[in-house]
Parts: sequence; C-alpha cells; structure tokens
Amino acid sequence: MNRRLALLVLPLLLAVAGCTADKAGDEPAPRPAAAERPSPFRDCATLATAPTAATTPGSGTKTPGTTAPAAGGQALPELTLSCFTGGAPVALRSVAGPAVINVWASWCPPCRKELPAFQRLSQRTTGQLQVVGVNSRDSRSGAQSIGEDFGVRFPILVDQGEALQRELKRNAIPLTLFVDADGRIRHIDATGALDDAQLAKLVRQHLGLTVPA
Repeated sequence: MNRRLALLVLPLLLAVAGCTADKAGDEPAPRPAAAERPSPFRDCATLATAPTAATTPGSGTKTPGTTAPAAGGQALPELTLSCFTGGAPVALRSVAGPAVINVWASWCPPCRKELPAFQRLSQRTTGQLQVVGVNSRDSRSGAQSIGEDFGVRFPILVDQGEALQRELKRNAIPLTLFVDADGRIRHIDATGALDDAQLAKLVRQHLGLTVPA
C-alpha cells in the first residue's frame, strides 16, 4: 500500500518541482528604464561668448539715427544657475551681452503666449543678440513640454528658488531683462505678454539694435 502511494505521489512532487523551476527560469527580464526625452533647448555652452556683431567694429548693428544707450544700469545679480540641458552651472554675470533674458514658467499663461515671439527674436537676431530663458518655479516636464510644443530652442537656465526675482525685488512673471554689451541691465519689463513689435521696439530703445523683419 505504501509503495503504491509513493508511486502516485512521486509524479505529483516532480510536477510541482518542475513548475517552480520553469517559472523561475521564465521570468521576464526587467524592462530598461524609459529613456529621457531629449531637451528641445540649446545648451548653455556659448552664453559666455558675445554675439559676433557685438565684437566686430563697424558691424552696423546699431539702429540708424540713434545713439548708444547712456551709461548706467545695474549689473546682473551674482547668481549661478543650472542649465536645463545639464553641464556646468552658469554664472549669470558671465552671460555676454547684448542679451534679452526672459523669466517664465509653463503654468503662466502670458509666459506661454509670448514665448514664440522670443523664439522668433532669437532667430532674427542671430549674431547680434543673445536670447536666454530662465525657467522659474516650474516642473521639468512642464518646461520640456512647452519647449516641444512651441518650438522654443534658445538656452534655458533653471531657477526653481526664484533667486533672480528676489534679487531684482520682482514677484510677477513674465519678466524680461534687456542687458547691454557691458552686462548692465538697461530695462526690466513686467507689463505682460510681449509680441514681436513690442520686443523689437524695446530692443531698439534700450539696446540700440534693430531687429530684422
């Protein structure tokens, strides 16, 4: 009786052992982590290099019939911000002017409205002017999506602690700084969403440069 029972039980034990072994052997390999989407923005490596025309005598970038802005203006704050694309942090004072620095966030409707105009300004003034974004108190995914959806390509610095706004004693965004070739802030605009015409006017008025149509 015991022998017959053993003969009946043994195949069952082998079957159970085989299922366990097969299960362990057939476990799927862990999935690789999802690759991070490439940043739509340019890196920040060239921010310390002045626009070509700004270092070329007689380049003709000044608006005809105007003079260079009078001396003065405050220096950019002594802040170091990370670049959205990674790499070495950027000292704000190392950003070579003339430059337009736009403080924005993806959750800010007027910021979203004006960002395409800043992208067009960047394209139209290549070699004359640097356009730089400062993404403030925002999520990386939100900023990334805005860059992708609106075709924003200029370099973006990251200021999640609103350090730049605190230094400038400004609370609201969007905020736009017009910085001359000497690194001095000539004007800070906080009037709301700027369009192409307003940007061209402000660049001409405060930096003495003509924005090509």
